[in-house]
Amino acid sequence: MKIAVLGTGFAGRTLAGALSALGHDVVVGTRDPGETLARTAPDAMGTPPFSEWHAANQHIALETFAEAAAGAELIVNATNGAGALTALSAARSANLSGKVVVDVSNPLDFSQGMPPVLNPVNTDSNAERIQRAFPEARVVKTLNTMNAGLMVDPGRLGGGDHSVFVSGDDAGAKSTVTALLRELGHRDIIDLGDITTARGAEMMLPVWLRLWSALGTPDFNFKIVR
Repeated sequence: MKIAVLGTGFAGRTLAGALSALGHDVVVGTRDPGETLARTAPDAMGTPPFSEWHAANQHIALETFAEAAAGAELIVNATNGAGALTALSAARSANLSGKVVVDVSNPLDFSQGMPPVLNPVNTDSNAERIQRAFPEARVVKTLNTMNAGLMVDPGRLGGGDHSVFVSGDDAGAKSTVTALLRELGHRDIIDLGDITTARGAEMMLPVWLRLWSALGTPDFNFKIVR
């Protein structure tokens, strides 16, 4: 597939590299490619500047959000949760229409310090906001309950014996995303239901963050035993 990964942070880079390695035609989208490539300092999470990653992955083009989305069959929103709607608006509604939009973001609000809270929460979700803002897109929520390394290489932990969730209104879109998850190595894929069920997946993040603190590593995941 032709896939656009929107977002140049660690998750976006990791997903873009893995999907390209699987043989997909991948581009990365950003607000301003020139500005992104000109950065020389690590980001707020300590991730090295994008230019270093891009120098080692020159086969993956860097384009504006709109250019990347226009040429894609499937779009991955790997921007931070707070900036998701802004990024997707820059990608332009017409470029999202009819396409599968995979949302891996989490609506983390750091305004009150650490640990962050969710906004929205309980009665809404980032995925629902995206679906409402772009009703012609086929939004699927997935992969937000694990770190980027496990997103693309589930076998690195417990032999891959852990769970990933999908939520969305479009059965065909969920089928496409499920196939992509299997390509990445995920085996226990649980369809939670329509897009409103993304609230549950996003509300796992407060537990995830506290587990990270308790375990001292982000390299863990949930396993649903049944």
